[in-house]
Amino acid sequence: MAAISEPAEQEVGLAVADSFLVENGKMRGRKLHEDRFRAGVAQAAPEYLEQLDRFFALAFELVPREGRWWPRFEVHLGSASPNQLFLRIRSAPEQLGFASVWTLPEEDPRSNPSIKGPDLSLGQQLRRKAKMNGADEAILLDAEGNIAEGALSSMVWWRGETLCAPDDSIVWLPSVTRDLVLEVAKQSGVTVRLEAAKPESLVGCEVWLLSALQGIRVVTHWVGLNGELGAARHADVFTKRLSLLSAEL
Repeated sequence: MAAISEPAEQEVGLAVADSFLVENGKMRGRKLHEDRFRAGVAQAAPEYLEQLDRFFALAFELVPREGRWWPRFEVHLGSASPNQLFLRIRSAPEQLGFASVWTLPEEDPRSNPSIKGPDLSLGQQLRRKAKMNGADEAILLDAEGNIAEGALSSMVWWRGETLCAPDDSIVWLPSVTRDLVLEVAKQSGVTVRLEAAKPESLVGCEVWLLSALQGIRVVTHWVGLNGELGAARHADVFTKRLSLLSAEL
């Protein structure tokens, strides 16, 4: 039987997590969020897989249908609680606008970037470093200096009329919002290209940060980049198309 309970505020033994935005009883990509959480559980705690269908059903029943919420599924391992599957219901932070970014001057420090959860606290620390350097988000690079993603977001960019994103040679966290944006692009006839790219190659490009909470945030400034980013020419259209994907819980 799946247990629905509120974990302690500290993230003790947080092995898998998945957050999603609910606005007045609607959310984007429900199945994609379930699938990502299930994939993380399959890697980190497969003994809980058979409980997930019941867990999801109970969890979504508890999410408020009015207001703006930021719930999170969690698996905790090694905690004192007898329950390991949790739903944390949180008010959603404010919607933000344009973003600035800063490149972390070291190789990606995450221990397990393929699963959302274990590195969440690290991501928050990296974002605080970015703020200390005058930016909203820290951009992580691989060993070759190619863009992986943000500390707590994914990144895509436009080269003319082609939408680009890091390719599979680079380790990045599976992103529901990235998947939705790329699918919207393909359905709209937009060419999508996956590539390895260094920050300096994005001079003149329209650049976005993506997350379930914020949707699309246009990056207007890259701290330390020798050149300016491109203007936001596609963001409004894609933001509207993403909003059309919201469905009743």
